[in-house]
Amino acid sequence: MSHDYIRTGSPIYARSFEIIREESNLGRFPDDIEPVVVRMIHAAADPAIADLIAFTPGVAAATLAALEAGAPILCDSSMVATGIIRSRLPEHTRIICHIKDPRLPAIAEAKDCTKAAAAVDLWQEDGLLDGAVIAMGNAPTALFRVLEVMHETGARPAAIVGIPVGFVGAAESKDALVADDSGVEYITVLGRRGGSAMAVAAMNAMASRAETTNDQENETP
Repeated sequence: MSHDYIRTGSPIYARSFEIIREESNLGRFPDDIEPVVVRMIHAAADPAIADLIAFTPGVAAATLAALEAGAPILCDSSMVATGIIRSRLPEHTRIICHIKDPRLPAIAEAKDCTKAAAAVDLWQEDGLLDGAVIAMGNAPTALFRVLEVMHETGARPAAIVGIPVGFVGAAESKDALVADDSGVEYITVLGRRGGSAMAVAAMNAMASRAETTNDQENETP
């Protein structure tokens, strides 16, 4: 039996992005956000995602500036941390995920919270939160806790990719991010949808732009 399908990678890749641009409402996105949205749609295989994305216009620029200045990327899960493509980052960028830190279970029990939320307190205690890029795809409690710590301490991440997924707290945590008055730059997907794949897609898209910028600068006489 033989099936009729595209058999090689490059045409599949190209046609995928043609379909995304044909079927998605991309007109409201600035030039530096639109390719990030396209990558997020690709990760979800769902053009409807475009209508659910909320963002601040400066999120891509803030992310690039922070990465180029040496900011770490703080992740809520191992899946997010593993999915970020290191070769697209500035050489010394640290990708940090504390979810397997042996300190977390005791901290979470003492604070009566999830381990992901307790990890946010470790970020702050270790002096990592202020100026960092945050990438979240799993834990609404972690996103809520970031917003709380920001207001408790005055720490400000450079940007938040806040796309936790789930039925309990996910939509509410993202609504809280959008409503927050601290001025932090962000991109999110409203509602229950989200996940590590979309968070990683957004991070890699913005990091790829950093790589392109660096290449262009290196080629400039």
